[in-house]
Amino acid sequence: MTKPLTVDKLLYTPVEAAHALGLSRSTIYVLMASGEVPSVHIGSSRRIPADGLRRYVAMLANKTTGDRSPAGAADRAEQEHLWK
Repeated sequence: MTKPLTVDKLLYTPVEAAHALGLSRSTIYVLMASGEVPSVHIGSSRRIPADGLRRYVAMLANKTTGDRSPAGAADRAEQEHLWK
């Protein structure tokens, strides 16, 4: 007996992404329009890469907890420089 192949989902519809993040569909469209959540076009459909959702959540976590990594410090220094 062969084991069925399981594949992790790579792309989500805006509704699926909204459900996964606990947000409204409208909020997902706003986040896509602002570029905070990346999306791709396939024909007339928009899909959100799974990695894009993970990066968005990581970015939110870094904002909330404060990123103490060297890369985070460099990003903060650059942002502070832009505001001077």
